[in-house]
Amino acid sequence: MPRTRKKFKTLSRNKLTELKPFLDALVEKIEQPDYINEDPVQFMHAFEDKRDQELAGFFAATMAWGRRDIVNAKVEELLQRMQYKPAEFIEHYSEDDFSAFDGFKHRTFKPIDMHWLTKILQTILLKYGSFERFWKHCADEAKCQKRELIAVFHEKIFTFHPEMPQRTRKHVSNPEKNSSAKRLYMYLRWCIRKNSPVDPGIMDFISPAELKIPLDVHVARQARKLGLLSRKQNDWKSVLELNARLKFLDPEDPAKYDYALFGIGVLGSEIPEKYIINRKVD
Repeated sequence: MPRTRKKFKTLSRNKLTELKPFLDALVEKIEQPDYINEDPVQFMHAFEDKRDQELAGFFAATMAWGRRDIVNAKVEELLQRMQYKPAEFIEHYSEDDFSAFDGFKHRTFKPIDMHWLTKILQTILLKYGSFERFWKHCADEAKCQKRELIAVFHEKIFTFHPEMPQRTRKHVSNPEKNSSAKRLYMYLRWCIRKNSPVDPGIMDFISPAELKIPLDVHVARQARKLGLLSRKQNDWKSVLELNARLKFLDPEDPAKYDYALFGIGVLGSEIPEKYIINRKVD
């Protein structure tokens, strides 16, 4: 007989309601200005021009893979190579500027990937005028097609340069391939959430209620301990399951709980015994 996959226990609605004050307090504790200094979101705060914020933030989120201190150092290096003028660099980029990326490496990112991502962004700016207008176009298409926003975004950006190598395409997630799309939803959290001491909230094409939580290994592990997530895989189905419970806690701003779950997992906050539902979580 086929083996059945063991699922973690999950909370009832009453138990979710009991958990809410603990998570809300954690969000309030962790979502503070000091958080910016250690997080890649700092590269959006480093610029005053919205165009620079949008583009620096996109590179920072796309490269947010691994330890935060290393990610921050590599994003800093990339922006230095752009002379700390990402919008101007991208708008005027040509084949002659490829040397700016010589020797650049971060995880599986290589100079050729930065070249093609820059060319994509340049084409978007030329065609739509701003990065936000392109996102709005994708959001409108997603609603018409009843598809996930990130899936449409993934599809649209690769129509501009079909000659782009497959290796570069892998750096942009697609939930229709069951990816959690963690980095892109982190970027959208930065761009969309308003009145936050951390998230700049510079875009308006969707509301915070439409955001999904950026699901990484740390967030997923703590969500399972708390009974917010039953699935073992960190995939798109898990994003939808977790987000449904977080929307029950706050229908207007479910992604804010990223701070609470990330804070438990990475910043060392303790979970009171009464809230732990699943003790054996890998």
